[in-house]
Amino acid sequence: MKGDAVPDFEITDLGSGVSFVRGRDVNWLLVREGTDLTVVDGGYPGYRAAFDASVRAVGAALGDIRAMLLTHAHIDHMGSANRLHEQHGVPVYVDPVEVAHARRERLEQAGPADVARVAWRPGVLPWSMRISRAGALRHEAIPSAQPFASSGPLDVPGRPVPVATHGHTSGHSGYLFPSAGVIATGDALVTGHACTRVDGPHVLPSYFNHGDPLPALSALADVDADQIAPGHGPARRLPIAEAVAQARARPAG
Repeated sequence: MKGDAVPDFEITDLGSGVSFVRGRDVNWLLVREGTDLTVVDGGYPGYRAAFDASVRAVGAALGDIRAMLLTHAHIDHMGSANRLHEQHGVPVYVDPVEVAHARRERLEQAGPADVARVAWRPGVLPWSMRISRAGALRHEAIPSAQPFASSGPLDVPGRPVPVATHGHTSGHSGYLFPSAGVIATGDALVTGHACTRVDGPHVLPSYFNHGDPLPALSALADVDADQIAPGHGPARRLPIAEAVAQARARPAG
């Protein structure tokens, strides 16, 4: 898909105010409604400059952000959450099941030992060194994390509809933007990752998942969307049901 190349990230306009931001190793979404903005995920802690630049690139300022939604509370998606809340009063929402994880009352994330066991695989070592520099080893909690309403469109810019995709973490959530036909899949379904070398829709390897990622695919397959905005890999214009079929048919790495 065509996008506007800028340092450290690339922005693709998915329509209806939805901008997909592809970072070096993880992505996020910026959703405009008038002058207000909703953010889905925020990259690594070390992506602060890239995150801020992406907001400016869509003609907005940090003060225009009205809500931050997290697909899940892994460190590569939590960047800027605490800063936005503390400096701009931005509420941070997650699936009700994910609140305890976001607040670090429990931890469901692969650690250095998990990665070390697969460091022999192609791509893993350079990726691990790169994300370490981006803050992957930082221990962060989001004390302000709060649950979103369990059903129906959320009352935030873009009116996203949460899609329960539990598995990668206990409370992982996708977000459907009906007006754009966009589904933010987070890590329930990705289209690329440095550790998998898979080009196309797939699930992440087991060492990245807290639980079984396959049931989430069934939830995604029922969504009416033809644009996929994954947590890792490029955005794809493809009916989500077809993407799910491809993910089920191929190994992750």
